[in-house]
Amino acid sequence: MRPKFEGGRNIAMKVPPHHFDATVRFYRDVLGLETIESLAPDIVFVFGANRLWIDRVPGMSQTEIWLEVATEDREAAAEHLAREGVSRRDEIEPLPEGFPGFWVAGPGDIIHLIHEQGA
Repeated sequence: MRPKFEGGRNIAMKVPPHHFDATVRFYRDVLGLETIESLAPDIVFVFGANRLWIDRVPGMSQTEIWLEVATEDREAAAEHLAREGVSRRDEIEPLPEGFPGFWVAGPGDIIHLIHEQGA
């Protein structure tokens, strides 16, 4: 039986330093999206029902979008994705100690954080 997956509320935009200020300006000043001040110093915008995180990442040459996917059972999800040939990418960014999740790369190398609901 396939585990249930659903989109999470976070979208991360990993931005190289040379595009960071212009990217923040676009979402804040051009589009006028609301900034979530309680998450400062991180730059996070209200993006409909989601949160759009703008992360400055040295060493990147272009912007990447990372998505969050929630599941009811992390272990079943990991087994299912492995059977489907989905690449684990846990080296991509450390997760907090004890966090019930892991990283995978989908088609086109789009990074996805897979985690248990409520995490």
